[in-house]
Amino acid sequence: MPKDKEVGFIRMGEVEKKPKEIKEIGVGMLGYAFMGKAHSQAYIDLPVFFYPPPARPRRVAIFGRSKDKVEEAAKRYGYETCYTDWRDLIKDDRVQLVDNGLPNNLHRDPCIAAIKAGKHVLCEKPMAMNYVQAKEMYEASRKSKVKHMVAFNYRFVPAIILAKKLIDEGYIGKILQYRAVYLQEWIMDPKFPLVWRLRKDAAASGALGDLGAHIADLARFLVGEIEGVCALTKTFIEERPLPEDPKKKGKVDVDDAFIALLRFKDGPIGSMEATRFAAGRKNYERVEIHGSEGSIYFDLERLNELQVYSRKDRSDRMGFKTILVTESVHPYIEHWWPHGHIIGWEHTFIHEIHHLLDCIANDKDVAPQGATFYDGLKNNEILEAITSSSENGKWITLPL
Repeated sequence: MPKDKEVGFIRMGEVEKKPKEIKEIGVGMLGYAFMGKAHSQAYIDLPVFFYPPPARPRRVAIFGRSKDKVEEAAKRYGYETCYTDWRDLIKDDRVQLVDNGLPNNLHRDPCIAAIKAGKHVLCEKPMAMNYVQAKEMYEASRKSKVKHMVAFNYRFVPAIILAKKLIDEGYIGKILQYRAVYLQEWIMDPKFPLVWRLRKDAAASGALGDLGAHIADLARFLVGEIEGVCALTKTFIEERPLPEDPKKKGKVDVDDAFIALLRFKDGPIGSMEATRFAAGRKNYERVEIHGSEGSIYFDLERLNELQVYSRKDRSDRMGFKTILVTESVHPYIEHWWPHGHIIGWEHTFIHEIHHLLDCIANDKDVAPQGATFYDGLKNNEILEAITSSSENGKWITLPL
């Protein structure tokens, strides 16, 4: 006779325990392209792998300016409704979380409108076109009770979380230097069109905001506040074919590359550089942190690994060691595969959205793990200081 638990019935006198009800949060997605796709996949996969989820994301509505394309995106990603006016999405009472994956010039107004409507907000990076806009967004969020987060997804790479843990524990001693580069090659062809990321009116900056925003955020996240910058920016191709008419050309008025020196509060120094003209580099983000007792090295193209060096090791076996960050003791890995079965870039979005939904459902603080609108403000402040330094040829001091 099989045991009761094996046949799944309840003995007489026992009360069946109902599973805990999972809260549902209605999501409104702004944008259906690159980030719209990445975020939508996260909403689909999250409740499957992180079960039970802190809240179940309900894909309520998606916005896009092209009626045909947004209708197709709604079907593809499983949204119940689609809109061609973002204001209608925010007015939708079913939407409780507004996820803004639009171009940079469409971050401020929808986010502020959503906050004023009492909706939680997730906004892609950089948070705003400039410091003034970022300050308006931060002030709106500060006066509200909603949860707000900027999508700096690399904070949610398990190897980066482990790096922060080692730094906070003093494993590499006092931090001396931060070095970071973010290199890509995707716009090297002069025939590549003048897309929105190459126009100042839509993107505000080029490699600086697109790539530099990430490594500037990791600088604050891992090391601390930046108090001064000295920088150089460069545009290599100044005219490109217009997308709507390749026979005509338009001006590229954003940077193709930047290099910046950094001064951190309490002593560390650093450097950051980013370009979309690094032949052979696909999505190469390298972060290296040197301390008085060791070093940490991370390469995004080897996302599951963290290189660690300790001066405390015996001299006959001293050297960098590779930690494969795929054990169940590592952040988030228990939800994925057996150890050694690596995760990918797309999983970082699931991690960050899990964090935000947990904060919403259980009224937790988004910071310090997640980047709040305050962190978005500080990030825009750094980007603007880099631009100002490049234009004026001098060190720029940032307020702390």
